[in-house]
Amino acid sequence: MPRNEAVGEPQRNRRIERGWLRSLLVNVIWRTLLTIWRAKAQLRRKGTLEPTAIGRVRVRTLPTDIDLLGHMNNGRYGSLFDLGRFDLLIRTGIWDVFRENGWYAVVASETITFRKSLELWQRFTVESRLLGHDDRSAYLMHRAVVDGEVYAEMIVRARFLRRSGGIVPHEELFEALHRPDNLPELAPWVTEWAAASALPSTRVSAPSVWM
Repeated sequence: MPRNEAVGEPQRNRRIERGWLRSLLVNVIWRTLLTIWRAKAQLRRKGTLEPTAIGRVRVRTLPTDIDLLGHMNNGRYGSLFDLGRFDLLIRTGIWDVFRENGWYAVVASETITFRKSLELWQRFTVESRLLGHDDRSAYLMHRAVVDGEVYAEMIVRARFLRRSGGIVPHEELFEALHRPDNLPELAPWVTEWAAASALPSTRVSAPSVWM
């Protein structure tokens, strides 16, 4: 028995190590780094995209994305839509401008709507586009698309901030990009959604009171 246990322990350790490595290799952080590398390579080869362009990133549903029902976990969509956001920001040149000026983006609110489930190993495309902006926020749309058909859609409200403090005006952003602000006006429903989903400012209290 002691001898068998001595032989079995290294085998168990190797299985645990292999499982850990597999999980590590398919973790979202590695897909993010790969997406950033590919986007930078496309930026060098093809130049910058127009801010109105639609970015596309090919993705496959992996075992680490799946819930107990065998579908893409609803919480994973936001992480994979981030891949589309990185791709779009890099290829439009916004990423480099942010780094040069000490700016960064934060998500203020987002809403996702599901239409069809994504299955294990299913290939899909993350489509991303800047919808427009108001005085304080920029708005993006992300879609999970299979063979041209929308499976899920998420709208994001983001703010561009300075590391030194304060919001980056959109006029300053487009001036730094050396591009005209040719984003379309926001559709009324986007403005209504932003107002309806907003939480109180950080400068006032926001007690958790259930009605």
